Amino acid sequence: MTDRFKKAELHCHLEGAAPPALTQSQARKYGIATDDFLRDGAYVWRDFAEFIACYDRVAAVFRTSEDYALLTETYLTELAGVNTIYSELIVSPDHGKRIGLGADAYIAGICDGIEAAREKTGIECRLIVVGERHFGPESVIEAAEYAAKAKNPLITGFNMAGEERMNRVADYARAFDIARDAGLGLTIHAGEVCGAFSVADALDLVRPARIGHGVRAIEDAGLVRRLADEGVVLEVCPGSNIALDVFPDFRSHPLRALRDAGVKVTINSDDPPFFATSLKREYEIASDIMGFSDAEIDAMTRTAIEAAFVDEATRTRLRGAL
Repeated sequence: MTDRFKKAELHCHLEGAAPPALTQSQARKYGIATDDFLRDGAYVWRDFAEFIACYDRVAAVFRTSEDYALLTETYLTELAGVNTIYSELIVSPDHGKRIGLGADAYIAGICDGIEAAREKTGIECRLIVVGERHFGPESVIEAAEYAAKAKNPLITGFNMAGEERMNRVADYARAFDIARDAGLGLTIHAGEVCGAFSVADALDLVRPARIGHGVRAIEDAGLVRRLADEGVVLEVCPGSNIALDVFPDFRSHPLRALRDAGVKVTINSDDPPFFATSLKREYEIASDIMGFSDAEIDAMTRTAIEAAFVDEATRTRLRGAL
């Protein structure tokens, strides 16, 4: 059991954290049929493209600020129940616009959920605004501009997710410049579907503090050394990597090899119910399957706190909670 561990998470997509039971309830509320994406309490998909489509179908059952407050509070309360002290949620104001809710109302609902969960459990949370790569550079730039102008104390970082094989990182560099100039922490999805070159491109062109996934860096020893030397933190999501066939099994997963090479690594759940996992399960995988000691797991949690996009007063409180 891993309940003894204090936990922290830097990489989780909010809509991707929707419990199937909550999605089913929301679908009934809006009269949405779910047979093609939710069966027997599990999300249905077969490959990365179908996963993205399933994710979008799930996101479509959350339509109001109140829906997003409920989703956020539900997930953060679940995390707090397994001894999690900190979470960063990846959110898409562009999605709020696409569903007709609007970016501001979308974020407001999420912030209401954060406050409710914090008041109830004490869990701390921040938001990472994401631009979705497959919608093109202008869409990602607009997401960065929104994050930069929001002046919302809970929005502390910027990210790019989506289909890694679409366009070049250089096409999106301006978005990260906007976010950097606004003082936001930078992270970017790379080294998941695409190989080590995508991590190198991210380092060269974005200069992020963290990389979402980044595990394919293991294919290039020089790149692994560079990650270690530069202190870039990897937001590693083992359950996601296995579910999406990035690696065949947990024993061949490079989390330990990266950590032993001096790379700063953290444990995360990505889109937990889509991959039959949870943050608790990811800690169990690290302990029971990958063989990390309690001290090594605690060190990865401490790395997450040190890499969190928070003010120093909050970081000090989180250190104290460890």
